[in-house]
Amino acid sequence: MDEVPGSAGRTVVLGPGGLVGTAWLAGLVAGLRHEGVDLGEADLIIGTSAGAIVGAALATGQGLDRLAVLPAGSGGSPRQGDPEQLVGVFSVLGDADLDPVEKLRRVGRLAVAAETISEQQHIAQMQYLIAAHQWPSRRLLIPAVDAETGEPVVWDSASGAPLPAAVASSTAFPGAAPPITINGRRYMDGALRAGANIDLAEGASVLVALEPGAHRFGSTDEAGGDTAGPGGHPVVTIAPDPAAVEVFGPDLGDRSVWQPAYQAGTRQAAEAAERVRAAWQSAHR
Repeated sequence: MDEVPGSAGRTVVLGPGGLVGTAWLAGLVAGLRHEGVDLGEADLIIGTSAGAIVGAALATGQGLDRLAVLPAGSGGSPRQGDPEQLVGVFSVLGDADLDPVEKLRRVGRLAVAAETISEQQHIAQMQYLIAAHQWPSRRLLIPAVDAETGEPVVWDSASGAPLPAAVASSTAFPGAAPPITINGRRYMDGALRAGANIDLAEGASVLVALEPGAHRFGSTDEAGGDTAGPGGHPVVTIAPDPAAVEVFGPDLGDRSVWQPAYQAGTRQAAEAAERVRAAWQSAHR
């Protein structure tokens, strides 16, 4: 399931960025919709980690305005993980001497052993945030990684994974949330596969990439830009601008920053709308 053939048409990629990045994405997508640009019209939506939450809500036709304030029913204050456990995870991920797959296997063992909330709690939180139970008719891809083998998987409507569980697996960062059991195996955060997993958008006629963690993970140096991909197809990248980065602060799991991060996203939407609209319309020329 890691290879997704076929032309992607108009494609939206929503990348990882923690709880704060989720809020920014939700605000940006909602703001674009208010500006007359509905990313839910995409032929393909790829959502990873934070992006899996917003991508699932977007693909299933949910309004993102409901996420302007972190919903009280999203599970209360989830455990953020033991800092020592997270240090161990990042230590393994940063070990340049380890084979990439072995690195993920070791991180997977740490994820399984970590003390976090239960799988059921994490799935319930994700289900509340996405406000949907069933996969949409619109094409939606949600990457995750097998916690035992380190092998990637890409969930879609034909995978047999319930939508809330697929989203929960893609948001299950080791040490902060439990790996999620799907079809007898346990899966962890999809960002461990390849960041925002833009490679899954191969063949897109237009690509819009929203990357809330770009300033932390080095995906882009600026707050986004317009380029031409293979074949001259438009590529629009939107990342948090300096004002948004200041709002985010150092902790991407800080629940108190949810509302200002959402507002930062809606503010950026006004500037981003024309760029996205121009790219969107080019697909029909």
